[in-house]
Amino acid sequence: MAHVTAHGFPAPAVFAADGTDLVMERLHGPVLLDAVAAGDHDARDAGRVLADLHTRLHALPSRTGTADERVLHLDLHPANVVLTPRGPVLIDWTNATDGPPDLDVALTAVILAQVAVAPGHEYAGVAGAMLTAFLDATGGQALAMLDDAVSRRATDRSLTAAEAGLLGDEAALITSSAR
Repeated sequence: MAHVTAHGFPAPAVFAADGTDLVMERLHGPVLLDAVAAGDHDARDAGRVLADLHTRLHALPSRTGTADERVLHLDLHPANVVLTPRGPVLIDWTNATDGPPDLDVALTAVILAQVAVAPGHEYAGVAGAMLTAFLDATGGQALAMLDDAVSRRATDRSLTAAEAGLLGDEAALITSSAR
């Protein structure tokens, strides 16, 4: 977080770090998901907000200085974006690393698609609208590393067996929506 905020990216400021303890900026505002669910934010606009955060993040240099790598968040979704008075701020940097930007974009698409295809999920329609806008705004970038993102998501221990079973449907939705 210190690296990205030093380059002007909207993440919480880190005031002190000692081992695993962090003292960070307190953020005020709803998360993007809650704002969309409450009807205070348009779902398609939310998809564009996610795409804009990716564009801004991937414009930063990697921490290693490797030319073809960028900083990746790897968990950029509407529940990790706080709508503050200064604009959207990306939180939850525990998965951050350096790598190919297309992987980061593809993982966001997979996370949105996971909700969109989940049977009976209360946010399925909203997630579908966000996904379509996100894919439009990123120009199909998610397709470049979609298989890698699905494989990575399949190893996520927080997924239930039913959720993991939908990964093929998610990939098909992304592929059809990105064309």
